[in-house]
Amino acid sequence: MSNHHENHDHIHGKNCGHTALEHNGHVDYLHDGHMHHQTQAGQVEEHVLEISHENPDSCTGGHVCGAHSAEHVHGPGCGHPAVPHGDHIDYLVDGHLHHPHNGHCDDHGKVQVVQ
Repeated sequence: MSNHHENHDHIHGKNCGHTALEHNGHVDYLHDGHMHHQTQAGQVEEHVLEISHENPDSCTGGHVCGAHSAEHVHGPGCGHPAVPHGDHIDYLVDGHLHHPHNGHCDDHGKVQVVQ
């Protein structure tokens, strides 16, 4: 799923300052709650991580992760990059997706961060 992001003056690439993810055979960049794919033609496409077996959208009953305290609440400004996933937003924590849900975090699977 993609559409073009109009009037995007930032060029994504190595060392652009945004977290890069492997996605369907290409690289997307997490930018202000969006997944941006920089095309060779210079356009920026908006992408969304698909719901899949590897990245489900189900409740996992309270994912326990040593990367942050149980009191940490994911949301805008929480310090973790936002990742569009299906019809919702997840947060990237140590290579996997956390989804805030009813006072706990669900584990929505691993993603490949590109260094």
